[in-house]
Amino acid sequence: MTQSPPTAFDIADMTWPPPPYQPPVPPVTAADGVRRFDGITYATTPGYRPRLLDVQLPAGEGPFPAVVWIHGGGWLDGDRRYPPPTVPAALLHGTVLAAGLALVSIDYRHSLEAPFPAQLHDVKAAIRYVRAFAGDLGIDPDRIGVWGESAGGHLAALAGLVGPADDTDGTDGAVGVALEGTQGVGSGETGVLAVVDWYGVSDLVALAAHPMPPMPPMPSGAEFPDPYEALLGASVAERPDLARAASPVTYAGGPTPPPPFLLVHGTRDGLVPYSQSEILAAALEGGGEVTLHPVDGADHIFLGSPDIASIVEESVAFLARHLGAGA
Repeated sequence: MTQSPPTAFDIADMTWPPPPYQPPVPPVTAADGVRRFDGITYATTPGYRPRLLDVQLPAGEGPFPAVVWIHGGGWLDGDRRYPPPTVPAALLHGTVLAAGLALVSIDYRHSLEAPFPAQLHDVKAAIRYVRAFAGDLGIDPDRIGVWGESAGGHLAALAGLVGPADDTDGTDGAVGVALEGTQGVGSGETGVLAVVDWYGVSDLVALAAHPMPPMPPMPSGAEFPDPYEALLGASVAERPDLARAASPVTYAGGPTPPPPFLLVHGTRDGLVPYSQSEILAAALEGGGEVTLHPVDGADHIFLGSPDIASIVEESVAFLARHLGAGA
């Protein structure tokens, strides 16, 4: 059977290139009153997978202050739906919602899809999207914080510290890099009121002297990529300028006061040394509120900590306080 060619109406409805984002999908309400928006496309780029986010809202009337959750995985891996294996999703999500906060969980481009600053561009795009559609999502656009772990902690710190004034054009010896980006909702405010950074990288140049622990081979037998080289598209030695641009500590002493920071880090972290959070805390102390919480004896992802629940509760309480949950 021969298919008829598209009619004028069909052609008029087609969009090419695809739109840079999609409006929110309808929410689903659970028996406990929690509303969920799953799989919203907040940014698209031809040749890449769409970037998605999920929103969970507490039961009751909004608008609610919101926390943007940024997953880890060495910028090479990870998924918005899954916290690290030491932190049950039910614990993290439930504690956020119980505090009267909305939870926005986002994906972003991995480093082998696109090097830095693509990851930060996606985080900024997600924040712009949430603000642009705050009314549809039941979120207060003026009360947004960020929380990330490992690679996500690094991106959360950058999101809290980097603004349009930090974009550079390559003059005066600076690396030319646009840190705000124009993905998704192409313009708009991306500032946040609070940052929780779990064991994130803060100074890639200093970290270059710290040897990476041996990694198991991938299922294909190929060697696991160096996460820092993959992020930058080159080694730190080859691109120290880009490494500085990708380091939160670079922006910690800027003229604009930073939002309050909570840094939580295991003192025996063999992947991202505890000193990385010490460096960032010291740089932030002169300009704003910063709390450094060492988790004694814990490795990366808080392995070895006997009380993950209290770490989650402290982090959520910090965000709830600074975002005015319940106000």
